[in-house]
Order: sequence, then C-alpha cells, then structure tokens
Amino acid sequence: MKQQVKTEFAPAADGLLSQAIISGPTVYVSGQIHQNPDGSVFEGTVTEKVNLIFDNISKILVAAEAGLDDIVKVVIYVTDMAQMPELNAAYPAFFNRPYPVREAICVKALPLGATIEIGVVAEK
Repeated sequence: MKQQVKTEFAPAADGLLSQAIISGPTVYVSGQIHQNPDGSVFEGTVTEKVNLIFDNISKILVAAEAGLDDIVKVVIYVTDMAQMPELNAAYPAFFNRPYPVREAICVKALPLGATIEIGVVAEK
C-alpha cells in the first residue's frame, strides 16, 4: 500500500503530483528544482541551487521519517552539462560513503525555467 508524503517546509506538489510516496520501506521523492518552499524559483550559483534542492529533499524525507543517509539512488537532470563540475563539487557534502548510485541526464528544459532537478529514492 502506498502512502503520500506532504510537508509545508518544501515546495508543494501541484495537483497531479506528490512530494513523495512511501511504498513498503521505500520512499520515492519527486524531482525537486531550485525552488523555495513558497514556490518561487531561486536563482543563484549551481552550488546554492544544489544546496536548496537537497534542503528541500531532506525536509520531504524527514516528513517520511527518513533522511539523506537513507538515499540509495539519485537522478539529476541539468539543462547544461557545464553545470556538472560545480554540482559534483557540492554533491558529496550531502552523503556519507558509500555514495548512492546516481544518474545525470542533460535535458532541453525543466519546469519553471529551472536548470537543475534532482529526484531520489530512499530506503527506511
């Protein structure tokens, strides 16, 4: 049975989406862009955007009774692969070894004009 996760401390999910779903011990967090909890898109450096995204992911995971250390898979979407060196420099601050498995995909566009979107899967 699946359970929806909702928190007011991260950007709300629009009508057809959920911030996260718990199914068994697994937490599936929807892709998060560099968006403030009030819904406004944050513009800043790649590092600042990644920090905000992982802050939002962390708050969603807390609402699901999990945390960043429970993440087993990360999927990253960027609109420009030139962002990857700075993203890679910021990324390790959120994890302990062994790092989760990861995919990085370059796409033409992301919602609301964002340049980075990150989704995760965690095991409680």
